[in-house]
Amino acid sequence: MYLKRLSLINFKNIGQQELPLAAGINCFVGDNGAGKTNFIDAVYYLSMSKSAFGMTDTQSVRHGEEFFLLEGQYAHADGRNEQIVCSFARRGGKVLKRNGKEYDRLSEHVGLIPVVIVSPADASLVSDAADERRRYLNGCISQLDRGYLNAVMRYNAVLSERNRYLKIGSDEDMLLIYDRQLAEQGQLIHAKRQEFVGRLQPVVETYYARLSGERERIELLYRSELSETPFLELLQRSRQRDLVNQFTTSGIHRDDLVLRINGYPLRKFGSQGQQKSFLVALKLAQYRLVDEQRGEKPILLLDDLFDKLDTGRVEQLIRLVSGDDFGQILITDCNKVRLERILGRQKCPYVLNVVENGGIIR
Repeated sequence: MYLKRLSLINFKNIGQQELPLAAGINCFVGDNGAGKTNFIDAVYYLSMSKSAFGMTDTQSVRHGEEFFLLEGQYAHADGRNEQIVCSFARRGGKVLKRNGKEYDRLSEHVGLIPVVIVSPADASLVSDAADERRRYLNGCISQLDRGYLNAVMRYNAVLSERNRYLKIGSDEDMLLIYDRQLAEQGQLIHAKRQEFVGRLQPVVETYYARLSGERERIELLYRSELSETPFLELLQRSRQRDLVNQFTTSGIHRDDLVLRINGYPLRKFGSQGQQKSFLVALKLAQYRLVDEQRGEKPILLLDDLFDKLDTGRVEQLIRLVSGDDFGQILITDCNKVRLERILGRQKCPYVLNVVENGGIIR
């Protein structure tokens, strides 16, 4: 799968732009604030129907305008073409269309155009609370398994209802109804997460070793209360605590991904370079699993490539992704000469786009 042509209107600081993209490496270079990352985010939007950086649809509309529109022309590996259009109007909401037909639900689109992004925002996976890592897990697995995404949506809906009820009632029969609904979806989600992380772990280790020269040992573990106790029993045990706190204190909404380096927490004992290398290895492993399961290479987005990585690790990363195991890649960097020098040493073809004030100078 690759994006042949990208069109943008009123997206962030981009007024109107249309550009063809190569099936291989596409570079976007320019000063900070020029709009390089906005092109990356537009590609992510067309895959996931939302920003990669936590911005709302309204925040993604260019200042002074009433709407934005994104269009992507794609080609599958087997030659089939896809047209995806994502539009948002301040007064009309968001519309997503595939080949001219509007989706009934935005979630139906997730997974059609697989995408993996590496960006400075990934640091939240190390430094922030567990909900960021759960959000990452959900995004990964949802691109591979539509049933998983539906289960997460149903689980979150029941969890919200149960929490509302805990504020006003304590009837045991009513709570048992909520418990059974949570357990049905939660057990499925737990099993899918456990299986996915089990497959992800050895691939992360392999990529980290290649990026770091095998200098450190890293671990990726899935932590869940359901690994020790059946969900219904867990909810029964926490019943009184839930009633006192007026919210559900146990369940898969408390799961976490544990990141370790040399046996210790990555957040406390990993340098910035080691943390970044771990996160890059995690994303490359995600890419590999999507490719293996879907039989189609995702689009790889590398935003601010040199953030917290030394030149040696960046060169190793370029060496990895410029091979046959990877497909279309979009890279942003603020230093044109540095990026061209590294790509030149790898002797890999690329297309360079210079970004100024939200526009492309080819």
